[in-house]
Amino acid sequence: MDTESEPYVRLATLRQLHQVVADLNTARSLADTLQAVADGAVNGLGYELAAVNLVRPDGDLIVAAVGGNVGAEALMAGRVGSRASWERRLAMGHRWGSLRFIPHDEGWVLDGDDIPTWRNEGPAPSRPDAWHPDDRLLAPMYATPAGGGELIGVISVDRPRNGRRPGAWAREALQMYSFQAAIAISNARLRANMQRALVRLEREQQALRASEESFRQAFEYAPSGMAIAEMGGDQHGRLLRANDALCRMLGRPAAVMRRYSFSDLVHPEDIGLLLRTAAEGGRAELRLARRDGSYLWVSLRNSVVADTTDGPRFLLTHVEDIEERKRHELALAHRASHDSLTGLPNSAELRARLSARLCSRPKALDGRGGVANEDLEDVEALEEFGYSFPMAPGKPYDHHVHAVDPNLVPGEDSGGKGLAVLFCDLDGFKSINDRFGHHTGDAVLIEVARRLTSVVRDGDTVARLGGDEFVVLADGLDSDGAQELAVRLRNAIIPPIRVDGRAVRVGASFGIGWAGCGMTVEEVLHSADQRMYVEKRSRSKANRRAG
Repeated sequence: MDTESEPYVRLATLRQLHQVVADLNTARSLADTLQAVADGAVNGLGYELAAVNLVRPDGDLIVAAVGGNVGAEALMAGRVGSRASWERRLAMGHRWGSLRFIPHDEGWVLDGDDIPTWRNEGPAPSRPDAWHPDDRLLAPMYATPAGGGELIGVISVDRPRNGRRPGAWAREALQMYSFQAAIAISNARLRANMQRALVRLEREQQALRASEESFRQAFEYAPSGMAIAEMGGDQHGRLLRANDALCRMLGRPAAVMRRYSFSDLVHPEDIGLLLRTAAEGGRAELRLARRDGSYLWVSLRNSVVADTTDGPRFLLTHVEDIEERKRHELALAHRASHDSLTGLPNSAELRARLSARLCSRPKALDGRGGVANEDLEDVEALEEFGYSFPMAPGKPYDHHVHAVDPNLVPGEDSGGKGLAVLFCDLDGFKSINDRFGHHTGDAVLIEVARRLTSVVRDGDTVARLGGDEFVVLADGLDSDGAQELAVRLRNAIIPPIRVDGRAVRVGASFGIGWAGCGMTVEEVLHSADQRMYVEKRSRSKANRRAG
């Protein structure tokens, strides 16, 4: 067979083209694929030199691979040509399908541009179809085989081995090869991107696993209590997880804790506070129930945690035991409002409780215990002229139950009851202090406080005003009831009090005053004090003596 015949040349070229295309698709990386493209143009298509110019993200083209000449590779590899210069080359010359051929007699205008070039030295050709050292043949690679779409790069070839300019079949082979090379490079890029994405995903998953493990350890082994609760849905607020510290704090195992929400465990008086502060970033100090039925003061602090970008949200609650601090605060508050000797409310607490029952606007009464119309009209007229009647804190006038003196309410109306203020002064206490000392006097005061407290009703107040003076607040009494209470209190004080084996006795004088809206606290106490002195003077000296 004639190996120089056109059919044989075409068959041999086709076989070589098939082989180099197969090599393109077996490359393991983008760099290997680019080198395979350059080597394929040399080994499969019969060129002595080939360079693959790849488009960079900034649009310029970099020489990514060179095949066929080590010297050319050392000079050109890694160098960059501007996109403008490449666009100029692709726009000029002869169009061979998608190829661009720039003959030496036209390419002189390109001398001096910034595109990396390897110049072959040699004699000028003697035949018209011979390859000239300054000829240029370019094969653009596009994202789509039809030659359209985004430019991926350009294969530039030089010096065909037969020394002649490519014929129709050689041009077709190079054009087909550039199409396949574009596909191979795109696939290699895709694989590289996928590999990078997989590596990045694996790193992110490792970081996520590390973060989850870190959170788990921080959650489980935190010295303070922590819990995760659901947000939204039918199970809103239900505890999903509770750490060991919270379980020990409340004396409940983790499996049992998952049956509850914080609203199930909170003290009934604190449920409103919990609901008001259950939102994101909410904070509250309240009491939680232990397994034994007792309550523990804790501080709750909430944070919202999202499972995924659009996934469910959970409430992370930090629980801190503040029992000791709260006990200290309550003890300080109690000491500030109670007498250190007897434990009774002190003068400041007495005034605060009395003030809470009074407002500055008196209740006008008619003969039947109601509001006198003319007085009410006077009050309304004063309000129209801008006069304001100050209210007690937290006691709006429309909902305030006025304190009145029942002696001003005639008849048998059940409304003739008020807030009785019984001012008590001990008789003979000074002589006990003088004869037996302050230790005995203190013991007497403690016992008197106990006896007074044992006589009054739940809700009444027994306070020590100072020295040997006590005050009792008893609401809802009429005049007779207040007198009967004073007698019971006096009878409770009179029996002997034993101190260190010695029996001592004190008496008591009581003055009954009535708290009424429109009066100040001092006016109420002064009124009861004055009545006490009247009562003290009216009793004989013998009855008031003690010892």
